[in-house]
Amino acid sequence: MATLTLKNIPDSLYNQLKEAARLHHRSINSEILYCVECTLSPHEINVAEHLAMAKQLRAKTANYLLTDEEIDKAKSEGRP
Repeated sequence: MATLTLKNIPDSLYNQLKEAARLHHRSINSEILYCVECTLSPHEINVAEHLAMAKQLRAKTANYLLTDEEIDKAKSEGRP
């Protein structure tokens, strides 16, 4: 396997990578590999699979009707 060294990474980008790695329970190296892989690998979407997942989600949430006011309240909660 090849080795790659990254230089001159801006602090803000490094901090973003570090935080993403922490949130995903990965090392920074693994997070970088994941990001590069996602960027360069082709993304084939299985339409039938996505439709099936959407139908399952709709079935789970069919009995949870929210008003516009409830949605607005939920979006604004916790904001200063």
